[in-house]
Amino acid sequence: MSTHPYDIISIILENGDYRPVTDYVSFIESTGLVKYAYIPPKIPMALDDWPTLESMILSGKRVVLFMDYDANQTAVPWILDEFSQVWETPFDQTNRSFPCNAQRPPNLSDGDAKNRMYMTNHNLNYEIDLLGNAILVPYIPLLNVTNGVSGFGSLGQGVEDCVSMWDYPPKFLDVDYYNYGSGSVFEVAAKWNGVTYNRTCCGTGVVSRGVKAVGFSDRWLILSVFVVILTSLLF
Repeated sequence: MSTHPYDIISIILENGDYRPVTDYVSFIESTGLVKYAYIPPKIPMALDDWPTLESMILSGKRVVLFMDYDANQTAVPWILDEFSQVWETPFDQTNRSFPCNAQRPPNLSDGDAKNRMYMTNHNLNYEIDLLGNAILVPYIPLLNVTNGVSGFGSLGQGVEDCVSMWDYPPKFLDVDYYNYGSGSVFEVAAKWNGVTYNRTCCGTGVVSRGVKAVGFSDRWLILSVFVVILTSLLF
């Protein structure tokens, strides 16, 4: 972040153990990221409350940290509660049509959903039986199609379906192995940001399970990643 002053990233902390948010503070402080952390002016932030790219860059507050469970913005204002401000489509999909309904948080009304940012989970899986246990694994043979710009089951088609349903695009795209498709994930994001993607992307092999690739809007262009994988996009 210090050497890329025009980068803005978001990080989602997955707190599956439901530990107190304060347990994470010292570790994050040790990274030096806190000085860049965005602190919102209100809790929670609605869809139209978020700042523009320009204002975030000028302020230097270019890291947006979310926590999925047990965030406490009163105690730690720079770790934002994800599900009061962002909803997600169903995760671990085996359905290639990728329905764009809100899964988390549960029981969210359509009216509340339309007033928040959202993430589309566009990662295709299939089920295998391992010693009597059903396990979902990434559908790797279809990655180029799933991460593609157009066609049935593609990320591009999935975003179009979401826009048709909600009238605005998702702010985050959650994909498996973003490098499959030779930049198609970023091409989809570029389309919905109204910019041209003309880069060469992104390495070879199955190297990037779990990257939450690109978030976007006319107000907020964010490269979103898991906390364990930090990736930046200079634009």
